[in-house]
Amino acid sequence: MEYAIGFIIAVFIALTGVGAGTITTPLLILFLGVPAPMAVATGLMFSAAVKLVLVPSQIARRQVSWRVLGLMLLGGLPGVLIGSLVLRHLDLHGPQYLLNGLLGGVLVLTALWQLFFSFRPARTETLPKDRSSVLPILMFGVGTEVGFSSAGAGALGTAALLSLTSLTPAQVVGTDIVFGFLLSLVGSGAHGFFNGTSSSLLQHLIIGGLGGVVLGTMSARWIPKRPLRFALWIWLLIIGFQFIYTNAYAVAHH
Repeated sequence: MEYAIGFIIAVFIALTGVGAGTITTPLLILFLGVPAPMAVATGLMFSAAVKLVLVPSQIARRQVSWRVLGLMLLGGLPGVLIGSLVLRHLDLHGPQYLLNGLLGGVLVLTALWQLFFSFRPARTETLPKDRSSVLPILMFGVGTEVGFSSAGAGALGTAALLSLTSLTPAQVVGTDIVFGFLLSLVGSGAHGFFNGTSSSLLQHLIIGGLGGVVLGTMSARWIPKRPLRFALWIWLLIIGFQFIYTNAYAVAHH
């Protein structure tokens, strides 16, 4: 099952570009019964491993805006550490159903935002005015979400860069991949220190993911990204509501 989950996640990453952390954490909790803190830590480590393959090529192609990346990290890195501490605090002092319910809420909000963003008109030839100075504030929130749930770095980072900077689409992708990699790296280190993780689980996910990346990359030219990504956000929305409902039911009958 662990190999299969890694394979499925990697296929979706290759086909849609949606981050590994967004998909990994709910699958580990729902299908393998992994505790939420360990699922988040494993999701971040898996995300870092997947993005590590992509980062060198983005840098070699000069598709990374280092100035914009610095502004994103200025808010994102403190945010991911705070998110990790919040998760640690809830794990130690809060009931498990509260923690899982909050994770479901994060999934719902992320999916709703992406569905809303999907219906926005495409960017015209006129590039937006550069408002990158607000990125540290926004990325603090994104980093906190990533540290707490492992979800949202790629999805929300891309939306912010498209709306607030004049970067080309290639630069948006490259800058966001490096940002997501560094957030995942720092977040996984913080979670590994606080909560620990399962090295065998991570290894199985990565082995399964290798085949998934190959299949997804080979199939990408024939499968349209937009409908598949839309279906994935709908699925994550349903999963998030399931988390909320299940844990609300547990509270009501506690």
